[in-house]
Amino acid sequence: MALIPRWRFMTDEAKALTKRTGISALLVLLVWLVFRSLVPWVLLAVVAWWIWNAVRS
Repeated sequence: MALIPRWRFMTDEAKALTKRTGISALLVLLVWLVFRSLVPWVLLAVVAWWIWNAVRS
């Protein structure tokens, strides 16, 4: 069974739009997952920088 049942009846333009939308959605999901995993490290780096500046002055 096809993921999109009417794929063979779709125009080439509709197929291209569907493919682009799917790829874009996957890229957004990937970027979101990477960003979500990096946020704690960025926050830790900012806090460490604030502490470093407070200790230095």
